[in-house]
Amino acid sequence: MLDFSVTFGITIINIIILTAVLRAVLFKPVTKFMAERAKKVKDSIDLAEKAKADSLQILQQYQEKLKNAGAEADNIIRDARKKAQAESQRIISEGRSEAEIYTATVHSQLELERQAAINRFKLEAAALVMAASARLVQREFSGEDKGLYVNMLLDELASQRGNN
Repeated sequence: MLDFSVTFGITIINIIILTAVLRAVLFKPVTKFMAERAKKVKDSIDLAEKAKADSLQILQQYQEKLKNAGAEADNIIRDARKKAQAESQRIISEGRSEAEIYTATVHSQLELERQAAINRFKLEAAALVMAASARLVQREFSGEDKGLYVNMLLDELASQRGNN
């Protein structure tokens, strides 16, 4: 039995030595490698989560900017419409005032031409009356002659008026 206890003791010593050697040579490096690998995986996961959070934040910012851009575009369009309407009103009012000035000028020119025509008619009528009077003075008229000459004078005035 002594042999058994010596073999048993040597086996225990071998196991302790093997455990110490394996621990120094194999377990520590493997444990260290596994810890480093776990740390890298954890860091990668943390980095991916951070990138995802950053992406979501950027997405929200872009969505807000997009909403703001839509509202800003609406404001720009509204302002442009207001400016265009104001400009069209200005152009219309300028056109109306120019038309009123032109109309007033035309009316004044027409009035001047009408006055000139009336003056010409008066001069021509006076000349005709004077010519007719001169004819009448040269000769004496009977009652029938007077009516005849008055009718001729009126016809001559009417024909002179029609020519001008």
